[in-house]
Amino acid sequence: MATSTVRFPSEAGAVEPLGSGRGVRPLLAAVRVVVALLWIQNLSWKRPPNFGNHTNPPTDLYQWTLNGVNHQVFAPWAWLVRQVILPHFAVFAWSAFAVEACLGAFLLVGLATRFWAVVGLAQTTAITLSVLNTPGEWAWAYLLMYAAHLALLATAAGRAYGVDGVLRPAWRARRSRVGRALLLAS
Repeated sequence: MATSTVRFPSEAGAVEPLGSGRGVRPLLAAVRVVVALLWIQNLSWKRPPNFGNHTNPPTDLYQWTLNGVNHQVFAPWAWLVRQVILPHFAVFAWSAFAVEACLGAFLLVGLATRFWAVVGLAQTTAITLSVLNTPGEWAWAYLLMYAAHLALLATAAGRAYGVDGVLRPAWRARRSRVGRALLLAS
């Protein structure tokens, strides 16, 4: 039995490329900014210098990190949290704070957006493996974080009203490793 492919041609008879509508660029920029603001807002409960480590009961980032052990999602992750992260919590906490601050800042201005979308996927994975089974957590929040970062990655959203869109021609003209890396990251 023969199968047919359904195509939706434009007026000229060609298939219209995805994202050719008038509102696509502002919408991509808005999604990028909202994801950036999510990361910036997440910094509010990561309070330096102790990050909730020296409180009774534990609070903030320390409490959420403990959830990776107390409400285990994935046994190898719980082992890593217990054996590596908690004993070196200060290094971990400052690293998480720096990564999330950079995620917010770079996504906000749209610089190296694809690279930071990948970092966002990795950070979302770490958060998901730490808190998914915590009572009261909404699993869809983490799935939506994955979806948002995948959308930023797939659409190169920094090219829409972001620094990536402004600097890409200069990076392309460089014809160097740095230029190629920046093109890939954007």
